[in-house]
Amino acid sequence: MRCSTLPPRTTRETALNRPIYKRRWFVITALILAIPVLAVAWYLGSPLFIDKTVIEEFPQAAPLVGQATDGTPTTSTSTAGSTSTSAADEQPGETTSSTEAPATTTSPAGSIALRAGTFVDGEPGHSGSGSATIYELEDGSRVLRFEGLDVTNGPDLHVILTSVAEPTSTDDVMATGYLDLGGLKGNKGDQNYEIPGDFDVSQAGSVVIYCAPFHVIFATASLTVP
Repeated sequence: MRCSTLPPRTTRETALNRPIYKRRWFVITALILAIPVLAVAWYLGSPLFIDKTVIEEFPQAAPLVGQATDGTPTTSTSTAGSTSTSAADEQPGETTSSTEAPATTTSPAGSIALRAGTFVDGEPGHSGSGSATIYELEDGSRVLRFEGLDVTNGPDLHVILTSVAEPTSTDDVMATGYLDLGGLKGNKGDQNYEIPGDFDVSQAGSVVIYCAPFHVIFATASLTVP
């Protein structure tokens, strides 16, 4: 009895009989798709494990009119809300008088603290601490300063001034009159954020560290007059 033998399989037939996950085109396609997926996963997840510390000095106001750019006063200088008279300008027998301005909370470089607060934890799983203060500098500009900031890190965190004193939702954060000051420079440290001149700081109820992609509140600081 003659035994029949099957003809040898061709290379093409062998390839077609392989499981789909072993086929070359499938492997190449999977690698191409995996690269952007891994990149997005790293972007969203890595901040949770990596802290970024940013330390900035207290902001300096622009030189006043009549003051040299190197900080050396010229013959006459002025500061908003105060006047000064040198001994040489006083005439014999004259006395000088001045009306003292109401007491205010001042900061380095003669700036005035307008509103201040302390960070507290945001939504569950997100913590925050440190101080937040809005200062008016000598030149009239305003700046929001964080000191001792320590907040849970996350993807695309923004610094937002909102009119709500204790925001607990996205609607509170985006209430009428909110101001986005841009991305958080670092989740730890001392930092400065410029406030536009047309923004009414009296309407700032709180500062919010807000995750834009997921609409999550990481930390809040209610602002009051110090």
